[in-house]
This record gives sequence, structure tokens and C-alpha cells, in this order.
Amino acid sequence: MFGIIRPCRHRLSAGLHADWLAHLCGLCLALRDEHGQLARMVTNYDGLIISALVEAQSPRAEGRRDAGPCPLRAMKGTSVAKGGGAQLAAAVSLVLASAKISDHVEDRDGAFARRSVALAARRVATRWADQGSRTGIRVGFDTAVLTEAVDRQSEIENAVRLGDSAVLATEPAELATAAAFAHTAVLAGRPENAAPLAEAGRLFGRAAHLLDAVEDLAEDEAAGAWNPLTATGTGLAEARRLCDDAVLGVELALREVRFDQPKLVHALLVHELRQAVRRAFGHNLTGHGHGHGPQQPPPGWIGPGPQPQQHPHQPYPPQQYPQGGYQPPPPPPGAPGGGGPPQEPPKKKRKHGGAPTDGQGGCCWTPKFRVPAQSRGFFFGCAVATYMCCSCQFCCRDPFPGAWSGKPHEAWCNNCDGCDCCNCCDCSC
Repeated sequence: MFGIIRPCRHRLSAGLHADWLAHLCGLCLALRDEHGQLARMVTNYDGLIISALVEAQSPRAEGRRDAGPCPLRAMKGTSVAKGGGAQLAAAVSLVLASAKISDHVEDRDGAFARRSVALAARRVATRWADQGSRTGIRVGFDTAVLTEAVDRQSEIENAVRLGDSAVLATEPAELATAAAFAHTAVLAGRPENAAPLAEAGRLFGRAAHLLDAVEDLAEDEAAGAWNPLTATGTGLAEARRLCDDAVLGVELALREVRFDQPKLVHALLVHELRQAVRRAFGHNLTGHGHGHGPQQPPPGWIGPGPQPQQHPHQPYPPQQYPQGGYQPPPPPPGAPGGGGPPQEPPKKKRKHGGAPTDGQGGCCWTPKFRVPAQSRGFFFGCAVATYMCCSCQFCCRDPFPGAWSGKPHEAWCNNCDGCDCCNCCDCSC
């Protein structure tokens, strides 16, 4: 799973957000209960969709249990998902996390180039793969279909040539997600749903792989790493078309599925998947119609976020910067330096190339920003990510430093646009 579905409470109703959190916590607790605290590191937003699909096809009473206080829930107890759905999500998350670590070791990425780190990472990957296989067996799911699909990725990457379709490179992701989605119908006792869910999973895997490639495009090109868009010569306009087609295919496939409770699944796999596409392509500073690579961002750009809007006095469009770089438009009335009454200054800014400053948060906002950004190894980065997650920095700290890269990123809850269009109460699959 790639972690592309990142809903926030502004786009989900209170009830749907509580259901989403129940599946997230259920996945985390299933990993802890069956495989220990370290396994909780593979908890991810996409994995919980598996649990949500099982519950959506089953009566609610069969899939919830009470859980104790947790720092991520402000030390409150709640009802969380349990049973086969959470176990299947845990198995899938473990196996795919194992494959991702193994891929980093094989490519000798960053800290994985060190022999000691590579040996430790390989052991963790082997352990997670075994644990995922055992959990999969308990719910009747053979994780070999996942490992075989992942093993074919290297073969496909070597076979793809310039001019090929980018979807050739997404086949392993499609097969893995199709198998996982289809097995949710088996767990829910709805075998008639297996075929449309497999189709929805296949197209979700395609969209997830392509969106991951778009988000990593600039970094991969700078590092000389393999990227399906670069390898096939696929422009962003074509990649956007493929993603839009996949999202539409997911929605159409879900209409063939019999759900008892369709609202959360519809919100995640239709509305939030569309939002993931808008987020990935909206944050890539490119001209869509031309298929060119990313241009240089304007000075002071500190991470993903909305592009600057065209101003009537701005001589160049947002994506076409002159030789001297991006020139901000004249300040509007009421802004500092403009006419009208003074306004409250913004909470965050960048000082002459220095480190970005935090908003409210006090001493809990750790680690601090450094210029140049301080990168961290895999295991230290995992520890930093765990602390940042427990202290809600990913949502509330704006900007927040990447746990592994140290680079500033925009708070996830800032990526809420079109909040009034996601009322799923009137939507049916």
C-alpha cells in the first residue's frame, strides 16, 4: 500500500471520521496484539481500506470492540474494528512493508547502503513477511500472491522501454490489491462481490502506483532512480488521464458490489481517491498540456501546497517564471505593505533562506528544522516518525519536517479543498 488516501476531519462527517479512525486503530492494535510493538510501524492509511471493505459488507455488530486510551486519541477509549478484516489488513500491510524494505536494501538506498543497516533491515523484512503469512493463513488468505507480484516488479522494470504504456509497470500493484480486495468478500460471506471488488482493487492499485510515481518524479530524476513515468516517457498529462480513468473505473466497479454500509467505502475509494489525484498533480509545478518535467519552484517554496494564483498585475502565469525567478504580486489592501488597515502577520514564514518557523506548538514540536535539511537513517527516522505521529505533528504542525528527509512539508489538514462537496449521505455506489 502506498498511503495515498489521507482523509481529514474537514472532508468527512463526524460519524465517517469516527468509523475511519476505528479501522485505523483496529489495524494498529491487530498488529500489536499478534506481532508485537515493532509491527505497529507498518500501520498505514491505505491498509485500513481492507478492514473497511469487510465491515461494509457485514453487520456492524460483528466487527467492533472496545479499546483503551491512546495518545493519538487524546487518551480516550473508543470502539475499534476487529476480526478478520483487521487481520487481513494487518497481513497485507506486513507483507508489502517487508517488500518495500527489501527493495530499498536491493537498491542500496541511503542508509541501506551500509552493510550493518542492510543486514538488520533484511532481518526485519524477513520477520514481517513470515508474520504476515501466518496472519493471512488464519483468515484463509495466501500471501504468496502478494510476494509473487512484488517479485515480478524487478522483471517488469527491466522489460519496460521508452514509448511503452506506463500501466505495464503497474501490473504487480494491480494484482496484489485485486487479490486483497477480492478476499474481503470471502471474509464477509459475500462471494458474489469478489469479482467487482477484484476489479476495483486492480484499478486502485494502478492509480496508487501512478500517483506514487508522480509524487516521487522530481526526486527520482535528481537521484537517477527508476520511475515508470521517466522510463516510458509518459508525460504528466497522460499520467493524469490514466489516473482519472482508474478512479472512474473504481467507482463503476463499486456500484456492482452489494454493501450493507457503503458510506465510508464510497468516501475513501471515490471522493478521497479523487482528492489524492488532485493533490498529486496540483502539487507538481508543471504545465499539464505539454508533458514537460517539473520546473523550478519559486524562491521560498517550502513544500507541497496550493500553487500561487494568477494576479492581474503579475506579468507571468504561475507556472512560467522569468529569468529572475518568481515575483510575488503587489500586496492587496490590508496586507503588510499595502493600503488599508494593518492585518495580523502570518504565523509562519521563511527568513532569508533560513529554517522555516513553526506555528503554535511550543516545546512539543521536535525535531527542529535545520538548514540544510538533516536526513536520518531508516531506524532513527522510524523513531522520529513515531514520536511525531504520537504528538500529532503531521496534522497540526505547519510546516513539519520529514521524519527521514528533514525537509519541510505542509500539514496534512491544510490539504482540504472543496470540503462542501463530500457529503456522502446522498451518495450511493
